[in-house]
Amino acid sequence: MFEILKALTELPGAVGNEQPVQRFLRERWAPLSQETHADGAGNLIAHVGGRGKKLLITAHADEVSFLIKSISEDGYLFLNSNQLGLRPAHYLYMIGQPALGIGYDGERVEGVFAAATGHATSAAQREQPQREWNDIFVDIGAEDAEEVRARGLDVGCPVIWNPTTRRFGKYFCGKAMDDRLGLAVMDSLLHQIQPVNLQYDLYLASTVQEELGMVGASAVPLQIPLDLVICLEIGLAGDIPTVSERDIPAKLGGGPLLIFKDSYVHYSRNLTLALRRVATSRGMPVQSAVLPSFASDGLQFIRAGIATALLAAPTRYTHSPFEMTHEDDLVAMVDLLHAFLVTDLHIE
Repeated sequence: MFEILKALTELPGAVGNEQPVQRFLRERWAPLSQETHADGAGNLIAHVGGRGKKLLITAHADEVSFLIKSISEDGYLFLNSNQLGLRPAHYLYMIGQPALGIGYDGERVEGVFAAATGHATSAAQREQPQREWNDIFVDIGAEDAEEVRARGLDVGCPVIWNPTTRRFGKYFCGKAMDDRLGLAVMDSLLHQIQPVNLQYDLYLASTVQEELGMVGASAVPLQIPLDLVICLEIGLAGDIPTVSERDIPAKLGGGPLLIFKDSYVHYSRNLTLALRRVATSRGMPVQSAVLPSFASDGLQFIRAGIATALLAAPTRYTHSPFEMTHEDDLVAMVDLLHAFLVTDLHIE
């Protein structure tokens, strides 16, 4: 599991620029599917096959990212959020992280998220309670704006965090676990199943622009007359200091999360409880959750009138370059989905 997760999380896939992720997956999925295609929105859709109701398993390819809004004369890049709304800069844990800018033609330019530090800061800066967007910039080691542009970057180009994905025993840590872990689970599942054994006509989708308002997912029901959807996501884990288990009781290593409600929707009770029954009948670990301050692509499928469940891997430090998840939870997600797909449950 670590190898495919590392490969996926280390790919650049900024919101609106998910093509490297989609190309990687299409090469892996096409030999195991009846058909794969990329739609006009940028979603990758694979028809795996099987029999019965049309079931989609989906996760999103995009990651938390930034856009260059301006370049100073002396070659520093100033940024805005590439998510829904202009989130405060201090929320994104940027300073000191390795950066990667992606040019119009795919050029990759390394740098660092920086700010005035230590001896160079004024008393007012040292007492500043939080950073604003113009306090933070990316330094790529350019002499001036002309060099920045010569290296392929300009206004509108995305910038992402660029750490390596590391393994600490059974714990995996890196950027873009949201939501490449969902894609890693789907990839592992696809390499295990035999369509002839499936109780559903299975589709997979790697969607785009989830972080900007679940944009890509809204296009999928327009193309396929789906009966059921299972969205895969990160889920919130509260097993760290300063977070109350009364608010977020889920923990890493305790099994995947079945989400009953997030900030926007209730998920299909019938489908969610069917997944739970499969897990319970086979002795598989599973946790239940209600997630505050959270949304998923599932919103768009529910709006389209499709019964939708949300299955998530508990994750620490979400929306950071050091998101952490647990190997056992990811393996359990694959096992639960596999068991569900081969079980005839007559879900309405």
